[in-house]
Amino acid sequence: MPLYENVFIARQDVSSQQVEAMAEDFTKLVADNGGAIAKTEFWGVRGLTYRIKKNRKGHYVLMNLDAPSDAVQELERQMRLHEDVIRYMTVRVEDLEEGPSAMMQSRGASRGGRGGREGRDRDDRPRADNDDKPADKADAPETAASAAPETTASAED
Repeated sequence: MPLYENVFIARQDVSSQQVEAMAEDFTKLVADNGGAIAKTEFWGVRGLTYRIKKNRKGHYVLMNLDAPSDAVQELERQMRLHEDVIRYMTVRVEDLEEGPSAMMQSRGASRGGRGGREGRDRDDRPRADNDDKPADKADAPETAASAAPETTASAED
C-alpha cells in the first residue's frame, strides 16, 4: 500500500483532549477502510502564519498512514466536513520517518539549545579596575593630543 503523511490543524478553541479524540476518530476511519496509522504526533498549539477562518493559532497533528488511496480520500472528505479542522494536507511519501519528526526534534532543540537566561547577569562578568575610583579620578580615554609625543623647542632661532 502507498505511504502518506497527513497534517491537520484544528481550531485553537478546542481542548487537547478533543484534538486527541479527533485523531482517534480519523485513525479508526482509516482502519475501517483497510489502512493503518503508523505514527501520530501532536505538535501542540502553534501560531499560524496568517489568519485562517478567523484563527491565529491551531493544534497541529501529524499522522503517518499506510493506506489505500480510497481510505485517504475518505479521510480528507471527513476532514473537509469536520468543523474543527481548519486546514489539512496529505502528501504521498516514499518512506515513513522513523522516530520523531523534524518538527519534534527542532522543538526539543529550541528548548535546550541556547541555555535560556543562565549567564546573563552582570555579576558573572569581570569588573573593570576603575569601578571604585571617583569619576574625576577615573582613567579618561586617550585623545590624539595626549597620545602624541611631546616635542621640545629647538634652538633654531
